[in-house]
Amino acid sequence: MNKRTPIDMQEFLTDISVPDLSGPLDLASPDAPHGQKDIFAIEKRKAWDKSVEARCDFTRRGRLTRRGDVFFISLWQKSLYGRTLTDIKADNSMVEFFAESVAPLIRDILGEQLNTGSWCVVTTPKRRHLVKNFATRISELIAQRLNIPFYEDVAFCHSKQRIGAVFTMNNLPSEPNCIVFDDFVTTGSTLKAMRNVLTEHHKNCVFFTGINNKL
Repeated sequence: MNKRTPIDMQEFLTDISVPDLSGPLDLASPDAPHGQKDIFAIEKRKAWDKSVEARCDFTRRGRLTRRGDVFFISLWQKSLYGRTLTDIKADNSMVEFFAESVAPLIRDILGEQLNTGSWCVVTTPKRRHLVKNFATRISELIAQRLNIPFYEDVAFCHSKQRIGAVFTMNNLPSEPNCIVFDDFVTTGSTLKAMRNVLTEHHKNCVFFTGINNKL
């Protein structure tokens, strides 16, 4: 039986290069494999790309929607073209435009009920504004046109986040029926939080919005 000659591994070991493991591996370097990045790097917040921001062309399309377990009536729908929501909020003339458009919608739906003295207008809490925001200014004018009271800062918001918002009562209306207005509605979370805090205090609510911000 022939004996096999042992293989000399030294000639293979000399061709192996050992990487320097004394420091962290830079996966973001040009020599790193394609598609890898430094998983420990601090990610920078991306700039707000206003080119993809929601828009509205104010084509009248009244709609009843259920979102976030709340039914609300919107006057306009988000559109692919038109003015951005940021531009709309920055235009003071839009405050009166919203009020002049939404008030007749509310009157058409509630009719003579508005004359019973049992209705008021409220809006969602301010989050980043110390003074009157867009929705508050519109709500004031809607109440004037409907000849019913408006209550500012009805609820207090404990965070600036819209998802999972929790509100507490701050300025309880005396009327039993509340028209809850918000300028834009996307997920419905804010309206749901308003419903929770108002019904907890035995108020009946109907919800209206200017723009349904979801196609």
